[in-house]
Amino acid sequence: MRFRTDLKNIRTFSKLVAALSSLEKIAWVRLDNDTVRFTVIPEMTGSQVWASLSLDLIFDNYHIQSAEANNTINLELALVPLQRALKSAANSSYANLRLTKRDGLPMLSMTIHTMTKDGGGGGGAAAAAPSDRDNLPRGTAGFNSTDPFADNFQQESLELTMKRELEKVITQDIPVRVLHPETVETIMQPKVREPDVHIQLPPLLQLKAISDRFTKLAMTTSSGGGGSKTSNPKLELSANMHGSLRLRLKAETLDITSVWTGLDNPALDPSHINMPMEEHPSVKFKEAGPEKWATVRVDGKDWSKVLSVGRLDGRVIACFADEHALILYVYVPHYEEVGEDVVTYYVSSFSS
Repeated sequence: MRFRTDLKNIRTFSKLVAALSSLEKIAWVRLDNDTVRFTVIPEMTGSQVWASLSLDLIFDNYHIQSAEANNTINLELALVPLQRALKSAANSSYANLRLTKRDGLPMLSMTIHTMTKDGGGGGGAAAAAPSDRDNLPRGTAGFNSTDPFADNFQQESLELTMKRELEKVITQDIPVRVLHPETVETIMQPKVREPDVHIQLPPLLQLKAISDRFTKLAMTTSSGGGGSKTSNPKLELSANMHGSLRLRLKAETLDITSVWTGLDNPALDPSHINMPMEEHPSVKFKEAGPEKWATVRVDGKDWSKVLSVGRLDGRVIACFADEHALILYVYVPHYEEVGEDVVTYYVSSFSS
């Protein structure tokens, strides 16, 4: 099998990998002729990520070959070394990625080219020696009356005035495991019923700041004054079909809530619905009025990691399956051309 590509939108790629690595240090990467997919499924309980990206978002001059259908290659990838390599490539003039071997072990090798300035030797040109040229009579040796530059320019050393650009090449290896197709078949995306509420979230960094504040309060609040701390606080998220989102922390000694209003409930695409529009749960929730909320309960620490995807600066649509799960669709913009890609987060709800 063979895989080689140039990298583009390195900053976007780096932000995505940083968001994924906050949830888990290992990801499954599926490469084929058309797409690249990153999947993160924590070993313990936690949110899952399914990121399906078009090739032209992060790759250029893409070449792939394998014996599998659609030239598919499945890799288990360590995210922290990849994040470190992308950070090194942030200011590069050119970077590429290829599948190779080191001592018989598979590696993703990233080659990074950067240009550095060489100021040359010395701090500046030496002072010009005095000349008696101006005192010589015209027509004598040392004076060329036909040289238009003779009286206007002094000769200087080329080494002292020219700054050269030098190319620096760095190679970083990211360990991978090549996965057998039968192993990959066991990785299944969760199936969720049609959402009861779908709503566009406020800026995630804003939502994260308030969520983190609630989580910190829950962890530092004593239970009954005895000094015990809540090590795994739960936050309650609710939304309705009238543009409102509610974040609540309820504990033994406090009950606090933040509410956002005026948010957008985007229209559904009928072609993506397997039922008549009038029978869709979200329509029934909307008809029930603004007091009808869909609610999920999330782990505060895990929720904070999920919200780190806000660094991608994309719009986020949250789909609430009441008392069951929360699905986040993060639309990553193509900054160089028109288009978006979708990163999907699956967050399970805890029971009340």
